[in-house]
Amino acid sequence: MTKLNRQWRLVRLVEGMPSLDDWRLEDRPAPEPEPGSFLARALFLDVAPYMRARIAPVRNYAPGVRPGEVMIGGAVARIVASRAPGWKEGDLVVTDFGFGWQEYALLRPEAVRRVDPALGPPEAFLDVLGLNGATAWFALFETGALRPGDRVLISAAAGSVGQLAGQLARIAGAVPFAVASTSAKLAWCRELGFEGGIAHRETPDLANALRALVPEGVDLFFDNTAGPIHDAVLQNLAPRARVVLVGTVSLADRLGRPDIGPRFFREILVARARIEGFLVLDFEKRWPEAWARLADLLRSGRIRTRYDVLDGLERMPEAFLRVLRGENLGKQLVRLAS
Repeated sequence: MTKLNRQWRLVRLVEGMPSLDDWRLEDRPAPEPEPGSFLARALFLDVAPYMRARIAPVRNYAPGVRPGEVMIGGAVARIVASRAPGWKEGDLVVTDFGFGWQEYALLRPEAVRRVDPALGPPEAFLDVLGLNGATAWFALFETGALRPGDRVLISAAAGSVGQLAGQLARIAGAVPFAVASTSAKLAWCRELGFEGGIAHRETPDLANALRALVPEGVDLFFDNTAGPIHDAVLQNLAPRARVVLVGTVSLADRLGRPDIGPRFFREILVARARIEGFLVLDFEKRWPEAWARLADLLRSGRIRTRYDVLDGLERMPEAFLRVLRGENLGKQLVRLAS
């Protein structure tokens, strides 16, 4: 009997803030495995800020989703039928981009990694043992050139990448500070070892609050948001500061339009600061290097993660909007019934 495959397909390209009706839930027959492939059923579907740019009518670093296509996304999934040698029914796999917002996907071995339960729980392979872990690692240690003693400020610090970056900075001998949206999120950051932080939605003057928090200036800014937080940090840079642009989630409602705000070229000049964009895809050949180190830290309990999980495929758009609005605490995932 042919399985029904529920899929979220994009209705239109989105210029402002996405809404729930920008996707349509459809039932299609699940595909049959071809030689060299296998059919897998999702256990956890990834929800991440990068997806916003994939549905915008603007230039991006990777191809976007066209109207009518299944929405892009990764997943931890279980193989339910296989015609690929060495891959059997019941095996757990993870794919970083190629599963999509759907219940079943036809995959090939070269597009997945095996999920090793000895390294961490399945959901960790979409977080600390996935792209987010690699992002935190390489943005800090490579692009950010982290040094012991650095005062490191991390925006969206209670999100998946932010919570990992703060812990890694502390382990490396730096002093992490958090910017998060609420006091509840700051409490989680302090529990993870952040030195202090600011709840930006509860702080009318970010620049002065940062000056009080880090009076000697920020050595390394791990920027997950852009926007007003970025502007406030540029007024509080230490000499030779590094600013690593990892994400721009605060611009979710205006991609493709100028990020209008004050200009702080003088502050950049005086600090002799460096601002550099970061893409984890640039480090793809070295991802296993980061995952091996992160797995050791996770196993030893030196790093912790938190997950914000919604249940049911029908909640994918809702989960995505939660991320864009900064409502998630920890890594946002959607869990499908086992």
